[in-house]
Amino acid sequence: MAKTLYLMRHGQTLFNLRRKIQGWSDSPLTEKGVEQAKTARRHFKDHNITFDHAYCSTSERCVDTLEIVTEYKMPYTRLKGLKEMFYGTYEGESEDLNPKTPKDCETFYLPYGGESSNTVRDRMMKALTEIMEKEDHNSVLAVSHSGACFNFLRGIQDPMKELEKGFTNCCIFVYEYKNKGFKLREVIRHNES
Repeated sequence: MAKTLYLMRHGQTLFNLRRKIQGWSDSPLTEKGVEQAKTARRHFKDHNITFDHAYCSTSERCVDTLEIVTEYKMPYTRLKGLKEMFYGTYEGESEDLNPKTPKDCETFYLPYGGESSNTVRDRMMKALTEIMEKEDHNSVLAVSHSGACFNFLRGIQDPMKELEKGFTNCCIFVYEYKNKGFKLREVIRHNES
């Protein structure tokens, strides 16, 4: 039987608003970020989607998003494996300094103490496979980050078509998990208002 993973990006943060590279640094959710998490919560309720387990990155922005989505009523596990890519000395700097394409990002941050895209991909793949392999994990919510979600998708298929549509805050990647493999079913993007 196929299992379902709902992999979600956190809500908008102060750094998102100010166009700062976040990575392992953290900043709080904005009012809009809180509203985005509430919109995601409504989506799950409207579609009668429930979770038997919930996970998130150790970053505060993911913890806060998950708690809002689950109305502070569900236990969850924080995992370092779901953290965003580490950008080294670029953390907290302007997004204008980022390379222009995902291909250019692959090893760009290594000389600055950061991670490679492949490290993030492998870390996410390992963490999410271990989660979905657990016995009673049939419908799982995991809250992570844009770059981490992109690199995870990159391990499964060419992510560029989805990236062109945008990895908006609180977008939800719905994956089917079967025979130790993931298949992207859909990406739910709520209108940015």
